[in-house]
Amino acid sequence: MEVSLPLLDMKTDAPPEGRIDRGSLLPQGRIHYLCLQATREGQASHAHVHEIIKGLERRGWEVILFEPGYAADQRSVGIARKLAEFTALQMKACLSSPSPDVIYVRDHVGLLPSFIWARLRRIPVVVEVNGSFADYTVAYPWMRAIRPFIIAAGRLCLRLSGAVIAVTPQLCDWVQLQIGKKATFLVPNGANISLFRPDAERQENPPGPYVTFVGAFAPWQGIDTMLRAVNEPEWPQDVKLVIIGSGHEQPKVEKAAAQNPRVVYLGRKPYRAVPGIVAGAMAGISAQTNPGGRTSYGLYPLKVFETLACGVPVIVTDFSGQRELVQDNNCGIVIPQDDPSSLARSVSYLRQHAEERTEMGRRGRRTVEKGFSWQHSADTTETVINQVISR
Repeated sequence: MEVSLPLLDMKTDAPPEGRIDRGSLLPQGRIHYLCLQATREGQASHAHVHEIIKGLERRGWEVILFEPGYAADQRSVGIARKLAEFTALQMKACLSSPSPDVIYVRDHVGLLPSFIWARLRRIPVVVEVNGSFADYTVAYPWMRAIRPFIIAAGRLCLRLSGAVIAVTPQLCDWVQLQIGKKATFLVPNGANISLFRPDAERQENPPGPYVTFVGAFAPWQGIDTMLRAVNEPEWPQDVKLVIIGSGHEQPKVEKAAAQNPRVVYLGRKPYRAVPGIVAGAMAGISAQTNPGGRTSYGLYPLKVFETLACGVPVIVTDFSGQRELVQDNNCGIVIPQDDPSSLARSVSYLRQHAEERTEMGRRGRRTVEKGFSWQHSADTTETVINQVISR
């Protein structure tokens, strides 16, 4: 696997290596970044949004982030408030002066009014796709009743955009299947390699050897698999499972931590407090599952890149994207999904083979440095934005 950051333009003629000619870029300008998802610190969406914004700002862009006001509120939010905030947020972005040179959106069917407004005002839109339409109904089963509307609105948003950025090759292909030829670019997730590094400062030290899971407790994260694995006979007696994050599955994690001394739940942590904990681990875990067939579109979990950037190997389930990343660079172990025994055996293997574990971590760090840093992603994103504006 060539560990690089390719740009895939499915519509225009790109150079053979898949990169865009930067020879005629326009000066930097103003970007309105619209995100209807509440980005909470400690979750992948927060890191993705804010790292890309910081990267664009370092390159001279003025970036205005529009996101729901309840992003800082950890309590659940009802649908009525969400709809009200979605409406108010888009009105604020549309009426803001001066008008932006480009609108950058994190894909969400609720943003359809902004796509239409931007088309009427002749303002280009770049849309970032992190999953398929199926993700809505996986996360919120009640939305199955309006699935036809979600698909229709989602496709219209993609058609009205000037370009699409997708985080996996499979999602690039999926965009083409949904709406035909459209300028579609691959910009994978990454890691802040200055923050996530092997010598990251440790603000707290979990006791003894441990493995980590960091992220939102969504239904597809394999929380059940991890919690069952610590009770398997193959799991090393002295190894802890340290969990950081919050979300839908949080009650399960809290109950397990109260009943099992091998499970350590640290709650949500500030972004800058996470690298030190990850860097001290034996391994990081991405035990993703496949509800609704969501893995058909590839997986590049943020936690995997951040763990590797810390020089720590990863244990991942056998799904396209994270599987090839780990196997082709020999930086971890691939296991079947929903298999706590395999996870326990993998933890035991890494516990017993310290030298091999260290070498896996070194290879993982080199892999991320070579092509999966947020600096690299922001540079690629800027290139896409400039090309869209120049049209």
